[in-house]
Amino acid sequence: MASEAVAVLLLVFLSGSTFGIKLEGNGYTDVLIAINPVVPENPLLIERIKEMVSNASSVLFTATEDKFYFEEITILVPPNWSQGDYGRTKTETYEKAKIIINEENRAYGDQPYTLQYGQCGSESRYIHLTTKFILDDELIKLYGPRGKVLVHEWAHLRWGVYDEFDDGQPFYKGAHSDIQVTTFCSNKTHNSEAPNAQNRMCDNRDVMDVIFTSSVDAKANVQPLKGPHPAPRFTVMQRGQRVVCLVLDVSGSMRGSRILQQQQAASLFLTTVVEDNSYVGIVTFTNDATTLKPLTVIHGEESRTQLVRYLPSEANGGTDICKGLKKGFEELRKDNGNTMGDEIILLTDGESELNCASEVKESGAIVNTIAFGPSANKELKIMSEISVNFPFKADETVTFFLHTLFKSLSIIFILLVLFYVSGGKYFYASDNLDTTELVNVFASLTTTNGDLTHQTILLDSSGMKGNGILNGTVSVDHTIGNKTTFLVLHESQSPEDIEIKSPSGQIYDFIDFQHSAISKTHSLVIQGTAETGEWTYTIKNTLSDQYITITITSCAVSDAIPPVTVKAHMSQQSIDGSKPMLVYAEVNQKGVPVILADVIATLKSDSGDQYQLQLLDNGAGADAFRNDGIYSRYFITSKKGRYNLKVKVQRKDKGKNNGQVRLKRHSVAPYVPGYVIKGKVVMNPPKPPVSEDDLQADVGSFTRTAIGESFSVSLPPGVPPPNFPPNKITDLNAEIEEDKLMLTWTAPGEDMDQGTADSYEIRVSMDLEALRGNFSGAHLMNTSDIRPLEAGSTEEYSFLSSYIINAEPETVMFFAVRSCDKDSLMSDMSNVAKATKIVPFVPTTTTPTISQYPSPNLKRSSGSNVVAVVVSVIGTAAVIIAVLVVTRMRLNRPGNTPNFTETQVSTSFL
Repeated sequence: MASEAVAVLLLVFLSGSTFGIKLEGNGYTDVLIAINPVVPENPLLIERIKEMVSNASSVLFTATEDKFYFEEITILVPPNWSQGDYGRTKTETYEKAKIIINEENRAYGDQPYTLQYGQCGSESRYIHLTTKFILDDELIKLYGPRGKVLVHEWAHLRWGVYDEFDDGQPFYKGAHSDIQVTTFCSNKTHNSEAPNAQNRMCDNRDVMDVIFTSSVDAKANVQPLKGPHPAPRFTVMQRGQRVVCLVLDVSGSMRGSRILQQQQAASLFLTTVVEDNSYVGIVTFTNDATTLKPLTVIHGEESRTQLVRYLPSEANGGTDICKGLKKGFEELRKDNGNTMGDEIILLTDGESELNCASEVKESGAIVNTIAFGPSANKELKIMSEISVNFPFKADETVTFFLHTLFKSLSIIFILLVLFYVSGGKYFYASDNLDTTELVNVFASLTTTNGDLTHQTILLDSSGMKGNGILNGTVSVDHTIGNKTTFLVLHESQSPEDIEIKSPSGQIYDFIDFQHSAISKTHSLVIQGTAETGEWTYTIKNTLSDQYITITITSCAVSDAIPPVTVKAHMSQQSIDGSKPMLVYAEVNQKGVPVILADVIATLKSDSGDQYQLQLLDNGAGADAFRNDGIYSRYFITSKKGRYNLKVKVQRKDKGKNNGQVRLKRHSVAPYVPGYVIKGKVVMNPPKPPVSEDDLQADVGSFTRTAIGESFSVSLPPGVPPPNFPPNKITDLNAEIEEDKLMLTWTAPGEDMDQGTADSYEIRVSMDLEALRGNFSGAHLMNTSDIRPLEAGSTEEYSFLSSYIINAEPETVMFFAVRSCDKDSLMSDMSNVAKATKIVPFVPTTTTPTISQYPSPNLKRSSGSNVVAVVVSVIGTAAVIIAVLVVTRMRLNRPGNTPNFTETQVSTSFL
């Protein structure tokens, strides 16, 4: 019980820690800005970045009422830059950067944006800025001062707030054009009725409320700084050539199939994954450590083959993880005398005292850890007085943690500590013979410099146990095809036959594969560029009872064509089971979303429990926005353990969807339509248009597989598993069609977004704040005939709107929904949907009311009235266009210049 309590403490501690940006007092530190390798070297770019951040620090300080500013900034330049005197990185990598400088994204052009798809209040992935935005002052006219733009995007990134403006409505009701906007909106200035993303995602709350009650900084209790804030401090750093040492466990517990699987997976890494010109060494450890192969530069196939020959094939002895790590550091120093920025890939199935965490932290090396096999419920002695230089300020919580973490922990928690202090990745891989988990982990350990065109991409992997035939198909699309490799692994006897068939019918059979009797592998590398289309494989194994697996990888077809990539991850890496986790898969081609794909996540625990979830891009439940290429789902489990995550993505050629699918762009910097100069309005040129063709990737059919970092679930001792309510409905919409009002939303589940809810509660009010503040006090609609559909289905209901009496020419109604499960657990209130009923004007002195008689039953619609919806949308668009035209005419009419004191016509800060 004591060890379980310590385990829970560790999980809670780690899950509440921030691994990137930190808030130290009032200042943000560890802010990493990374420049993509495709950006040409330009010293002016670095100076402009510093200028932008310095200005943004002052803007941020004012906007948050003297509470936040930028304190420490690291700028990471590409490895191929050579003109500056750059410092050497430690654990900073391109993929960890929260602000990236890159070429333009064709879905956004040079408009700054934030990749944002979490819940309201949660941190986002990154801010994307282009070199042209940083260097070309003409873009200031379109988007405003760079410092102010950066703060706008910072609010999306750090605090998880959403846009409060609409590109189609740059002049909108509620904008204060007679004052200079310098702070984030509060409850006094927020327009809670505006149909924008902030209101939908954040329950109509203002930005200040989200920052100080819901964001990652809410618990910091930051007080206003007395006096001016200090200027930001900048460090410019550069990663060198990749230097990696494999630190492999060869203790007695690795004998048999485990040592073979380690050899096979490491072979894939050495022959296919690690990049040319990298340095690789091999170290093994038992209760001592040995260097099998010193650092060797990768130059062609011979150097790769030579490294494979040194992989261990025998196991015996005890386990000392720290001995292996220290020997690995010793090898890493041999290239330049230090280990900063170098990598270790540590694989172990055993247990050991960990008394070297401080050395790991001080090394500046990235330690990627792989827990191989169950090793479950076995205790591991750890010194109670670890002098760990954790990367945060010590306080009472940290001191308590360090002095409580002690006598025993299982191997998973030891590796989590290594992961935490080194900034590496953590993986768990089962040792079941019919899985490809370990191979998949090694296939995912590509370089992290942002250059996707030279990385190995995992297309597919599958396996079987026993005798029989393993077959399947894999799609090769036009973005890949270079170094396409089929790797077949077996346990004992070679399969009788292997056949690979190309889309044109060319056959590659057994004799075309290279066979290694030692590592029990068969590999085929397609020469040149692999054909585009469906490839099939058939492996015949009828004579022996063994495991057979196949793994298919490829690389980008050329430097000029970015490949389709998939990134998979969980919302948290450890949790105590009190709330559901979210599974994410990001599918895109250089930032352009890939939609309408079939995305299946497989989550498997170390005890053998397996869950399969179809991830959705429907803008409901766990998914923030429809058709943005981000596929999501809630993961609910009451079973503790360590889990691995595998996501398989397939898409059949669906063309450009004939314009039937509207795609979502993420949070962006607002376009400035014009300025006031000497009392006259000067309009900016129109923002460069983005067509629907640019908003989605045209890639045809493809197959991808992605491996996410492993995560852990632990339930506090004696606490029963949680029972979750239906998920909150976030896409409620209300449309009035003649005398009917149509309500639509996506059905939630019995438990979050899984299963089927039991009932709905729908309420309507003519007062938004009354509905938000007292949902149960609003008018209840009759839902007795509604039987919820399965989670993810589209719910469509209509009713006569005639019970709205004494209507004024414009009557506004607000609707909200809650759902209930069979255990009477209620979901949170949905987003508020607004409907406006326009009626012929009839003078009246009576205030519009909702009938006190029971409202008519809602009826399930037989199908969506597409024509009516289209007409409604067109009509709304026409009104907006008319307003914009009239506004522009009035702005340009002599003598009608508005009394603006703000230089920008658009004054919304967010």
